[in-house]
Amino acid sequence: MTPEKKRARSLEEKSFRRQQILDAASALFAEVGYEGFSVALLASKAGIVKGTLYLYFKTREEVFLALYDQSLNRWSEKFIQQLPESLQDRAFCELLYETAFGDPLYVPLQARLEKVIEHNVSLDCLLLSKRNFLQEVDRLAAASADVLRLRNEQALEVIKTLGVLIVGVAGADLAPSLDGEEIPEDVQHLLASFSSRPIFVKNAERIIQGVRSD
Repeated sequence: MTPEKKRARSLEEKSFRRQQILDAASALFAEVGYEGFSVALLASKAGIVKGTLYLYFKTREEVFLALYDQSLNRWSEKFIQQLPESLQDRAFCELLYETAFGDPLYVPLQARLEKVIEHNVSLDCLLLSKRNFLQEVDRLAAASADVLRLRNEQALEVIKTLGVLIVGVAGADLAPSLDGEEIPEDVQHLLASFSSRPIFVKNAERIIQGVRSD
């Protein structure tokens, strides 16, 4: 373990230290995944003792919730930046999928958010996260309304529903990896049809069309 870093005292120092911990947590998640992640490993990765870590995050799930908030902000910003003035429904769905699943943290943490992570955090942390979520959903809906030729309330419904769909299809990619194996063509087609991308894009397009026609 690296030597313990000097204790942060000012608000600026504490904010900087908190972000250092989250940067270390992001790197650790990439190395060991959700199940292998622990407070002890994070403290070692960040170069601090567990007691110092608990000054910033009371539980492992509070770390995950903070990482989720950052990943949501990062993904929504990237999606909005890449969104042109006009886009066909399918292309919109493909862009949303690629940017969401392209973030190393957003989908893995979103899939566990309501079932696990939010059950072991303080109320204050939960409220801050929910407000951040509402803000980002509003931004995504506002950016998508004209592109999809929807009213603002319709765009909000689409974004919320597609968020749920992302969680639903994420599990489709959890099957054992068969890379390098000789797989019969019929089984290859079966596996491809159940991968998250085609399921998401097809159903997301239907959702947009259904909301528009309502």
